[in-house]
Amino acid sequence: MNMLQSFKRAEADDDAAARANPRTGGTLRRRLAWAALPVLVIAGGYAYTHRAAPAPMAMPAPVVTVSAPLQREVALWDDYVGRFEASRSVEVRPRISGQIVAIHFKDGQIVKAGQPLFTIDARPFQAALAEAQAGVATARSDLALAQVDLDRALRLVDADAVSQSEIDRLRARVQAVNAALAAAQARVRARTLDVEFATVRAPIAGRVSDRRVDAGNLVSSGDGPAGTLLTTINAFDPIYFTFEGSEALFLKAKREGAGPGAQVQIKLQDESDYRWTGTLDFTDNGLDPRSGTIRARAVLANGDLFLTPGMFGNMRLASGENVKALLVPDTAVQTDQARKTLLVVGKDGTVAAKPVVLGPVIDGLRVIRSGLDANDRVVITGTQSAMPGGKVQAMAGRIAPDAGTSSAQAAPHSTPLAGQATFAR
Repeated sequence: MNMLQSFKRAEADDDAAARANPRTGGTLRRRLAWAALPVLVIAGGYAYTHRAAPAPMAMPAPVVTVSAPLQREVALWDDYVGRFEASRSVEVRPRISGQIVAIHFKDGQIVKAGQPLFTIDARPFQAALAEAQAGVATARSDLALAQVDLDRALRLVDADAVSQSEIDRLRARVQAVNAALAAAQARVRARTLDVEFATVRAPIAGRVSDRRVDAGNLVSSGDGPAGTLLTTINAFDPIYFTFEGSEALFLKAKREGAGPGAQVQIKLQDESDYRWTGTLDFTDNGLDPRSGTIRARAVLANGDLFLTPGMFGNMRLASGENVKALLVPDTAVQTDQARKTLLVVGKDGTVAAKPVVLGPVIDGLRVIRSGLDANDRVVITGTQSAMPGGKVQAMAGRIAPDAGTSSAQAAPHSTPLAGQATFAR
């Protein structure tokens, strides 16, 4: 009996056993239900087949785009955060007491130096001025009479008609009346100033705040806070930008010769580029021992008065001459706790993480100060798929500067990387 006939006979016997005992019969058919028949096995007088489970398929390596860092001559900058301040700020307070009778400006108006702002009722001071002027006239009359008496006495000295003591008395009287005249004239000048101070003028040019006192109110003069605050004026052109730097940055700037006159560039919170330029004009005379920082200031032209005190800005200060730097897209930088790293791909496709020291962003690319070699193949796209120690399939890419954005573009018709990537100069 050949093998096929034996298999058919075993199958018939298995069917008969299934009909006789449904619970235990049909062993052969149950085995055939889960197994294929590539191999024939003879066991226990029965012929049946069995196939091993297929091996799992290997996952393909993830595809990433890599490129060597872009090499360029760049000017390195140190970054700071600061706030704009008025170059001059004045609190306008009255120099005499009285009633406000007129206001000569609109809230928020640009005013010139010497422009009238408020008028205080000047009638009491005009009356005082007239009284002082009358005192000057009286003193001049007394002086004229005293001088005549002295001249008459001097003509009688030769005839021994007047004693020397009388002459001395008349001379003293002339001097006293002269002093009284000078005092009266000083009172006139003081009362004249009071009349002038009745018109409160802008001490500087700039933008005036809102009025703090309306017409009809009484105001009082005084030193500092004792005087009534009428309004404030801030000078916007030029305008200051104040910031604080760490001791390390201060030492670095000192060693590189950065001082008053150094160029600075500033961008506002809603700007992508540094459009405002100025110069460093002040550095404080000591570091704050509590924070370890030093205060400094830059001055900028603000002819259109767009910049306003209180605005925040990001400033960069030139740190030296142009240097040859390595640049990568800012999106390629990874954060590992307190470290900054870049993913690089070896010749065998293995990914490794390199700790790097970052510099500023220039034309949308991040300057790498140290930790990266010019020949490293940096992962510029697909960083989420690349894991340190894992394998990847590297595709050639390029790094191109693009102001305001990170540039990391895959080369057209990319193929597995075999050599050096190309750079966009």
